[in-house]
Amino acid sequence: MSDKKVVKMVFAAVFAAITCVVTMMIRVPSLGPNGYVNIGDSIVLLSAWVIGGPYGGLAAGIGSGLADLLAGYGAYVPGTTIIKFTMAIAAWAIYRLGTGKKEKSDSKKIATYVVSAVVAETIMVAGYFVYEFIILRYGAGAGAAVISNIFQGGANVIISIVIVSALEKVHVTSIVKRLLV
Repeated sequence: MSDKKVVKMVFAAVFAAITCVVTMMIRVPSLGPNGYVNIGDSIVLLSAWVIGGPYGGLAAGIGSGLADLLAGYGAYVPGTTIIKFTMAIAAWAIYRLGTGKKEKSDSKKIATYVVSAVVAETIMVAGYFVYEFIILRYGAGAGAAVISNIFQGGANVIISIVIVSALEKVHVTSIVKRLLV
């Protein structure tokens, strides 16, 4: 196994742990029949932007799924793991597409972060609706959780943009990305 793969695995494990802790740190019961609102998606998005690719997706999915398991929401673990993995992959792909190989201005980078975060959070809202409606069979109750999920998504877009902007100002993201390439 190459040193780069080991470094990526270590960063993915660290981000999975951070995702789990941050998700469990602040939990507010959602409006739907089950579940909770949290700020863990901010780390899901950071996993996408900082680690990227499958490693970022795995960090997001495993960390979020573990949080649901530890919080007693076992029925959500499969859905959460898949939804958060998909969110991170989508955010990473859009970020990569928007930033390309050349250095972009701060405003273009921020716009790319915002677009990728909004798409990822839209996946979260739709993903949980489908999961709760079809898999958990909550029926109309699945619709009630949409409002909480939209609120969670919006809050996490803002939180993640603030965090990634601060990390970029002190060059943390570029240092980590150099370690991972």
